[in-house]
Amino acid sequence: MSFQIRKAKPVDNEIVFRFICDLAEYEKLSHDVTATPDILYDSLFVKKSAEVIIAYESDEPVGFALYFFNFSTFKGKACLYLEDIYIMPSKRGRGYGKRLFERLASIALERECERFDWAVLNWNTPSIAFYEKLGAKPMNDWTVYRLDKKELAALASQSD
Repeated sequence: MSFQIRKAKPVDNEIVFRFICDLAEYEKLSHDVTATPDILYDSLFVKKSAEVIIAYESDEPVGFALYFFNFSTFKGKACLYLEDIYIMPSKRGRGYGKRLFERLASIALERECERFDWAVLNWNTPSIAFYEKLGAKPMNDWTVYRLDKKELAALASQSD
């Protein structure tokens, strides 16, 4: 059985979308998915808003990682931000998640990133244990804030 990781291509859009839906189901957030294959295709392969790598066991896609680059004003450099990572439940425990993280770390170093960040749901203790085993540390000094579409529209409407 061979394992490989490769950058997603436009032909992989349906695979990526399926993994996103599977991840949302695992995180109990399926109700939040408003993406469609067309929206995803436009975002990933036309606008290039994010990048994706896909993990394969033999010829079967078994997981993915979706990431983009943000910027640290204090460091003056780009940072890799992992939006989502997912390995099929039946394929977990084989080191595939670690291999995706290793590839992401390599990408971050190749692009001279200062950091590699991501968020995890507080209840997801298996993932938290995995991340800590990698040497990652929680950023307890920070709280994530969000404006959803409704709040964005309300705030934007206040500007002149």
